[in-house]
Amino acid sequence: MKSMRMLLLAIVVLVGVGSQAMAQPGANWPQWRGPNRDGVSKETGLLKQWPAEGPPLVWKAAGAGRGYSSFAISNGKLYTMGLRGDREFVIAFDVASGKEAWATAHGSAFRNDRGDGPRGTPTVDGDRVYSLGGNGDLSCLDARTGKIVWGKNVLKEFGGSNITWGISESPLVIGNKVLVNAGGPGASIVALNKADGSVIWKSQSDEAGYSSGIPMQINGLTQVIFFTGERAVGLDVKDGRLLWEYARPSNRTANAATPIVKANRVFISSDYGTGGGVVEIKGDNKAEEIYFTKDMRNHHSSSVLIGDHLYGFSGSILTAMKFDTGEIAWRDRSVGKGSLVYADGHLYCFSENGVVGLVEATPAGYKEKGRFRIQQDSLPTWAHPVVVGGRLYLRDQDTIYAFDVREKK
Repeated sequence: MKSMRMLLLAIVVLVGVGSQAMAQPGANWPQWRGPNRDGVSKETGLLKQWPAEGPPLVWKAAGAGRGYSSFAISNGKLYTMGLRGDREFVIAFDVASGKEAWATAHGSAFRNDRGDGPRGTPTVDGDRVYSLGGNGDLSCLDARTGKIVWGKNVLKEFGGSNITWGISESPLVIGNKVLVNAGGPGASIVALNKADGSVIWKSQSDEAGYSSGIPMQINGLTQVIFFTGERAVGLDVKDGRLLWEYARPSNRTANAATPIVKANRVFISSDYGTGGGVVEIKGDNKAEEIYFTKDMRNHHSSSVLIGDHLYGFSGSILTAMKFDTGEIAWRDRSVGKGSLVYADGHLYCFSENGVVGLVEATPAGYKEKGRFRIQQDSLPTWAHPVVVGGRLYLRDQDTIYAFDVREKK
């Protein structure tokens, strides 16, 4: 009898361990482009070569709605946004099963000939989720239940106008502030109290861009960098004071890529034939251009910095470029124009045509380690991929895919 109880206990423990390993409930990708907003995952123990048919599918879920929102993942939940009917929703799914945990309506429908629905990605901060919809609806929700804590429309409140393809930003949370590029006169970038949405400061008068802000620690100061519809700006996070600006990478059509920080240098890029440049932020907070190049033109997809090299889509060509000099290491058509993230020595590339590729992140040359294709809706697959908890998460409009990319023991 005792031996039977011990056997049952062992089975329970093994099942529990197996389930935990599969679900990875503690995995954390709390915001746009991951913990540091740089597209870099700290995952290890991942596949170095994919099977011919691609990595195994763990689950596939419908219900994300229309739109291009990517994922934030925290405490066993996956958060995204989507259009259902005539309302935009913030939606939480269980990472273990793909089942919907809750869905909260938070804004009116954004509609566009390039695809309806929200574009930004939710930001998880502690027990709160902050989401910005295609029409400028900003919501703060309880992460566990989806209950609305506060909400407002930042375009209406700050006098901004929506941009051609819809507000696409993912809110930036620093300390007690949530920051967004509202695009209003005297209120291009606004810092709101994350507890209640009240205004802390307003700064500049640029039209909103499609990019998302990032923090930068330099000269003993926390700066926030925003790539607006007109230029890149560095602001003092305390009061919104303008510290520096850099307009050359702006194309005045769609500035979408997230800036990339390396020490006291920043890479800022756009497409439409424009290009990108690196500026060095000096001790007096002046931005000095190091170089400008047309060889790395990031459109909707941002580059990732691995070691000394940037890897990103320059237009439709996957490109490896030395960060400090602009020297090109290699170019390849790869999976076709798309987006990418980095994990465990590799780039996870997701083309706008539903093709997924695994590429070694090395300046030595283009080395592909597998590819597969997901079934595509009628619109481009523009939602950016996420790698966390041993999983690769992809989205195509209403459908979410979770693939197991762990090395098998």
